[in-house]
Amino acid sequence: MSILLIAGSPSEHSRSAALLDAVQERLGGHVLVDRLHIRDLFPQALLLADVNHKSISHALAQVASARALVVATPIYKAAYSGVLKVFLDLLPQTALKGKLVLPLATGGSPHHMLALDYALRPVLQSLAASHVLTGIYATDAQVPKDDDGEYQVGSEIATRLDDAVNTLFKEILRMPLAAGPTTGFPPVPFEQMRCSV
Repeated sequence: MSILLIAGSPSEHSRSAALLDAVQERLGGHVLVDRLHIRDLFPQALLLADVNHKSISHALAQVASARALVVATPIYKAAYSGVLKVFLDLLPQTALKGKLVLPLATGGSPHHMLALDYALRPVLQSLAASHVLTGIYATDAQVPKDDDGEYQVGSEIATRLDDAVNTLFKEILRMPLAAGPTTGFPPVPFEQMRCSV
């Protein structure tokens, strides 16, 4: 069983990355954890949707092989980050089928909290996620910098992350081991579809 942590911030050091670090600590050695930093993907290939580029194809393979995903993003202008949007647009329509997703977000104030439910959750559901867990939103004040300039997760958010990771484990254990096709017919690629009117 593997869990993919997706960092959707355009910055190398960010509050949303600090949330992912905290989740990774809580996962410990119990599961295989992989990490995907969207900002590290080859920019031209990402923007041009070049799924054959090795950085993009590797990222898509990471998503395909994961049992669950934890997606973290900053909230800008009441929506998730543009780099995350570009990456999610590359995923096939059923890329999250049979997968659990835990969304995390950070923002300057509580006013953008609903962006998790009104912006990110519908996209994750449209990608056929089996279950999108209750997300966690943290304000800048809840993920402050310490004396060394590193972001630290505050106690309130830490408690919520404890609960979220416990829920993630419970839900993963409930999932069937393999979700194969129920009809017995092989999937048909979109380019082979024919329609007559």
